[in-house]
Amino acid sequence: PEYRHKRLIQKQFEIAHQWSQERGELVQGITGIPYYYRQFGYEMGLELGGGRVTFAPLLPKLKEGETEPYTLRLASETDIPFLMQVDAYAGKRNLIRTHRDEAIWRYELAGKSERNINRVEFRIIENVNGEAVGYISHPWFNWNLGAVLFEYELKPGISWLEVTPSVARYALALGQEYAKRDEETLQDKTGVAFWHGTSHPVYEAWRERLPRIRPAYAWYVRVPDLPAFIKVIRPALEKRIEESLIPGYSGELKIGFYRSGLRMVFEKGLITTAENFKPQPEGMGQVQFRDLSFLQLLFGQKSFDELFDAHADVTHDGDEYRLLISTLFPKKPSYVAGLV
Repeated sequence: PEYRHKRLIQKQFEIAHQWSQERGELVQGITGIPYYYRQFGYEMGLELGGGRVTFAPLLPKLKEGETEPYTLRLASETDIPFLMQVDAYAGKRNLIRTHRDEAIWRYELAGKSERNINRVEFRIIENVNGEAVGYISHPWFNWNLGAVLFEYELKPGISWLEVTPSVARYALALGQEYAKRDEETLQDKTGVAFWHGTSHPVYEAWRERLPRIRPAYAWYVRVPDLPAFIKVIRPALEKRIEESLIPGYSGELKIGFYRSGLRMVFEKGLITTAENFKPQPEGMGQVQFRDLSFLQLLFGQKSFDELFDAHADVTHDGDEYRLLISTLFPKKPSYVAGLV
């Protein structure tokens, strides 16, 4: 039975990969069991989840007679242009972020069944004049210690210090409301989680008020044709060279994975070649990576220095190639939300 089960899963992945190839997709992603999906060519290489948590005693309280300076209301389809604008602005902080067009936003707001465990509610943040300044999203039930915010974004020119107290007080009250509805113990639901990955403006604005840190997990990612993917992202790679310590770089870079490899050729800062190569004993590559660990670098989850320090079989042939690989693939946070 165990063998048949494994063969069934293998067949499912073969079919899914075939469908993806027919659609021209260059990357596949999946979440789930630690280590398991490596057998199908995946690597835990893209940031997923994680965040920081505050608690009721740490929240600033309104002064006597003071009203809430920012309030929140349920988002509707008429808010989609605003949501798209703020989401696009937020995406500039990230290496990779989920792209949602108007149709996907309609699905997010009104297309999921009420009891769908993956449904989240979006709220528009407004100032005292009724002007929209940002938005949040959260599940329709508590997580662990209370309410959790999956997204919290503000439009340009709005202070995180001014808005965050109102957002946190709203989330605390929401967690208590859910606890009463679901007959949970109120004293156990006094936390507010800002679930925005490893980097977010609220973490800086409220550094001392967010004492509990939850490390990020990871998406499994698969890139079956690295040269094709490199050619797609070539403009971004060339821009990184242009803005780096090595503008106009010319030369060859062979990235070895011991059994396979990627060869890139540069001419005056432009990538003229991206192709596979077969490492040989006399030429394993100027930079080498163990297994699929290169995908952690490619998707910004780890820096080259972090991988080099962690693994003895991640190597480089000197400063030129260390600097080049670090320039091409810097560490940078991502926020990828699954569309289900």
